Amino acid sequence: MIRGNELRDAIISASNNINRNKRLVDELNVFPVPDGDTGTNMSMTISAAVRELKKMEDPTPSAVASTTASALLRGARGNSGVILSLLFRGFSKGLRDCAEVGSAEIAGALSQGVEAAYKAVMKPTEGTILTVARTCAERAAVLAKENTEPVALWKEVCATANEALLLTPEQLPVLKKAGVVDAGGKGLCLIYEGMLSVFENNEIIPLNTADEPAEAPSGPAMPEGEVSRDVKFHYCTEFIVNRSGTGTNDPVALRAYLESIGDSVVVVDDESIIKCHVHTNEPGNALQEALKYGFLTKMKIENMLEQMAARGEAEKPRSSEYAAPDPSVPVGFVAVAAGVGVQQLFLDLGVNRIVGGGQTMNPSTNDILSAIQAVPAQTVIVLPNNKNIIMAAEQAIPLADRKVIVLPTRHIPQGLAAMLAFDPDMSVEENVETMSRAIRSVGSGSITYAARDSEFDGHKINKGEILALEGSRLQFTDRDPNHAAMRILKQLVKRDSTYITVLYGKDLPQDKAEALEKEIAEKYPNLDYSVVSGGQPVYHYIISVESKY
Repeated sequence: MIRGNELRDAIISASNNINRNKRLVDELNVFPVPDGDTGTNMSMTISAAVRELKKMEDPTPSAVASTTASALLRGARGNSGVILSLLFRGFSKGLRDCAEVGSAEIAGALSQGVEAAYKAVMKPTEGTILTVARTCAERAAVLAKENTEPVALWKEVCATANEALLLTPEQLPVLKKAGVVDAGGKGLCLIYEGMLSVFENNEIIPLNTADEPAEAPSGPAMPEGEVSRDVKFHYCTEFIVNRSGTGTNDPVALRAYLESIGDSVVVVDDESIIKCHVHTNEPGNALQEALKYGFLTKMKIENMLEQMAARGEAEKPRSSEYAAPDPSVPVGFVAVAAGVGVQQLFLDLGVNRIVGGGQTMNPSTNDILSAIQAVPAQTVIVLPNNKNIIMAAEQAIPLADRKVIVLPTRHIPQGLAAMLAFDPDMSVEENVETMSRAIRSVGSGSITYAARDSEFDGHKINKGEILALEGSRLQFTDRDPNHAAMRILKQLVKRDSTYITVLYGKDLPQDKAEALEKEIAEKYPNLDYSVVSGGQPVYHYIISVESKY
């Protein structure tokens, strides 16, 4: 029988083992895009439980499992981390009220974990961590019926996990083509093996100091860095023009004027309105010019230096501050984003709280929950802006004390399009529908670099080589980010395209971005466009192409 202290030490050992080997697991990711990789996410997720487990003296297995499940639920990062947390949540249910754990309890707990994980994934894919977990649960059920003793059963579970892992390339062609096994499945094998070390030898696998996980910031981060006091344009100016039907009605001309007096210009129009955003030192002139196109409504002018100074003073206490839902505030917004410029754009468009993170660092469920609880609205709409963060955001829904809606934005351009489509005069339900349509109307691309040597579609990719993605799919490699950007734009621009937005990263020289802007102007003279400093890490360019919706 397995007692509470053994289970506690086993989970600590499991955490140490995945932490020691997280880079190995990260290297198994099929695409070499620098991101919040599987090993990193799984190690940070299970590490969330270790601190609490170390405080427990002579606990019951039930208490250990419950503590672990609760910590993993809030600490889950990325899809692999969420699935791991779901496996342990089911494990906790299977061990409820257990003073000792035998083979039947282990088998039941593994089965409940697999059931919880499969239910949570909309389209379960075989050849992944789910397959490895399910195969182990099925094997454990057979062994339990044969009255196999617990330690021998767990040893067989580990062997079964590794056998299932070796078969994943046969179940997922993309793994076979890349010549790797599933990263999440490998992570689960390491976790199970870490537990076996305690069950079989009473030894906690040590954590190498060099591999010790960094403390992840808890709570939502406000925009990284500060706006410089030398910032060129101080006033964030927003307004909507209700077209008069008389005189000039060309939004291109209005956009050209706004660009002449500022930057970060966004102009979106339909048959009845023109929605405008600009950073400028001449907000009065911007409004005066706009009056030529119709009457103005929903005008907002804010001094960004004052905003950022106030934010800098209040950043730490605000990040954990709770705000009760206010009946007078029907809806608020939380967005996940990295990069000063990108974060500021979301704030300008009405987002209440920014959770620092994205492709390079997937925030935890608790980070997102803390941001939700800090927005004093009856309903909070969350924009994950990354496909690997959606599940973590969805886990926050039942934990919040207010209604939470997660719009499944998979990229930054989708999140920006959704916010541009928001209309405060519409109901929450109407806005969700409108914002969802806007998400579908945006084509998105990104230009980054290979974080490691790899292979794609039969071609070798060298570390540092330029990668071009449409959505989340790697399209081609290149040697120059601008050349890659123009190639991906050619794929994104359609007959009904209306607007191109390019956010350039913090490591890209400004003159490089200016050269790309010139190329866009020459290539697409009939489209509106905007090239803005996003300040995002890792990605040289984040590109969106909007179409009518």
